[in-house]
This record gives sequence, C-alpha cells and structure tokens, in this order.
Amino acid sequence: MSFPVEKSDAEWRAQLSDLAYKVTRKEGTERAFSHDDFPKVPGRFHCICCGQGLFDQTQKFDSGTGWPSFWAPIDDEAIGTRVDRKFFMRRTEVHCSGCGAHLGHVFPDGPPPTGLRYCMNGVAMEFVPDA
Repeated sequence: MSFPVEKSDAEWRAQLSDLAYKVTRKEGTERAFSHDDFPKVPGRFHCICCGQGLFDQTQKFDSGTGWPSFWAPIDDEAIGTRVDRKFFMRRTEVHCSGCGAHLGHVFPDGPPPTGLRYCMNGVAMEFVPDA
C-alpha cells in the first residue's frame, strides 16, 4: 500500500521511540495498561507518526482492557482497515490512512451508537488538548 506520508525505515527509526517504532511500523502491541494515561480534557488523538487527527476525546470510553478505546474515529477517512490473520485469529487491523501506521484493532463489542471498540495502542498516538 502507498500513503500520502512515506518515509524510509531509517527515518521512522530516527523519529520514533523504540516502542512506538515497534508498534506503528512493525505491527506490535504495547503492554496493557502501559499507555492509557491521557488527560481527560477536550482534545484529539493524533497519529504519532504523521500527526493526522484520528479520534476525539468525546469518542473515548473505558473498555477495561488497558488500551485506549473509542467507539468511532473522527472521520472514516482518518483510518484504514484490513484483515489480520496473525496468531491463528481473524481480526480487523486499524491503521492511519495518512502514513499506514499500525494503531490497533477494531472489535464489534463496543458501546452505542456504533457498537464498535477501536482498541488502540496509546504509544501510537499523541493527545492534543483543545486550545
């Protein structure tokens, strides 16, 4: 796949922490309860790699899983999905449509109004409070 923001592997490694690189560029997963300590103030969650807006604080909910969870993205165009068949499972992987960064997975067990749970890696996002 190609994306609007493309960088070499060396450029991504230089820009990101080791964990953020592993999660976003190598489809890793952070430990549960390790990166869900974002402020509970109005704002948006942006891709750590390219800065694209992904989720709004109003869409965040406590899923009890230890990963930041949202019932919808800011806009359907902000993310992309594809089938993930790793670990003998069939899941739907979520990535940033701006740069292809792996963000997490989406599951059909979320709250209304969508019934979806976008289970994201916190290290893949940065929170930007409203001005």
